[in-house]
Formats: sequence, C-alpha cells, structure tokens
Amino acid sequence: MNEKSELTQLLAQIRACRICSDAPFLGPPLPHEPRPVVVASSRSPILIAGQAPGTRVHASGMPFTDRSGDRLREWLGVTYEEFYEPDNFAIVPMGFCFPGQDARGSDLPPRRECAITWRERLMELMPQVELILVIGQYAQAWHMSEDRKGSLAETVANWRAVFSRNEKPRVLPLPHPSWRNTAWLKRNPWFSEELLPVLRAEISMRLIRRS
Repeated sequence: MNEKSELTQLLAQIRACRICSDAPFLGPPLPHEPRPVVVASSRSPILIAGQAPGTRVHASGMPFTDRSGDRLREWLGVTYEEFYEPDNFAIVPMGFCFPGQDARGSDLPPRRECAITWRERLMELMPQVELILVIGQYAQAWHMSEDRKGSLAETVANWRAVFSRNEKPRVLPLPHPSWRNTAWLKRNPWFSEELLPVLRAEISMRLIRRS
C-alpha cells in the first residue's frame, strides 16, 4: 500500500473516531457527539497545526470557518479557495473535535487522546510537508518542545532563531488568530512588521512552486 492510500485510510479512521465519547482515557466523556475536523493530503507542502475546533467549526465541519479563519487567511495572504485546497494546506489541530466549554464559556483545552492516538501516525504519512505553522501553546508543546519558551508570546518572539535553522520541515510559531488577541497584536507590532512578511513570502513561494 502506498503512502497516499495509507493516508486516505487513516483520515477515514480519524473522521470516524469516537474515542472521547465512547472510550475516553484522559478525561470525562465528550459532552456532545464527536465531529472530527481534519484536512490533509499527501501533496500539501504546508501544515497548519492548530488547537481544536470551536463551536462554529463544530457546526460547519470545516476548519477556521469563523473570524479567526478570516484573520489567519489575511496573515497568510491567501484566498478562501487557496486556503481550503488540501494540496496547498494540511490543517491538523491538536484535538480534532470541539472539546466543549468551561463554566465561563471558554473553550476547553484540546482532548489529549487525539494527539496520543493519531498525530504521530498522521505526520509520518506526510513527509512532503516543508513548513509547519504552529498556532497556540498546545501545538507548540508538541512540535516545538525544545524551542518552547516560558510563554506563548516569548515562543513567538523567538521565531527567527527557530526558522533560521533551515531544517525540514521549517517551523514558524504563531499566536492564535482569535480576535481576542487583538490587544496582544497591538502591543507587539513586530509581529505584523517582521514576521508576517516572512510568512507570506514562504507561503507564496510554496504555492507558486506547486502550481
């Protein structure tokens, strides 16, 4: 069986997964029906490693179908159509299902069962990935364990040191594109002035080369 067929089969298994609902082993059962959300291809050169779906994504079944998605596409400098082409972007959150909310109405952390059960196998079947965009602390803990700093802001601020190694896949840490982070973006103008131009150039180069 070739890698493409293996990846297709694995994605089907992930999308049918009910571990957190029927047999959770790291927390209480998921409080709603599972709806794993993942996009991947054996051709996508860019992988977006996010956190977990929110309520809107849980409803739509498509990643980043919310205001944070609008901001992320703006950061990347891509169209809606380019973003949702699996051969351009693999979108693989740390938790595939909406994890639910706490008493204050904030989203809970990604379910840890997802990464333990699926992530390593999925990454092994996408050796073509050249660039990983690591969004948020949970994805950074997995993909950047040695380069993760004391806070998410410090990890993102250290992006040049991580990116300059020119290893494959290259890694760029990002804050979450949630509109709740607008104040952080205003306090850290270097993100828009220094990191985003590099990010957009890297995205453009890979999409042009693939077309």
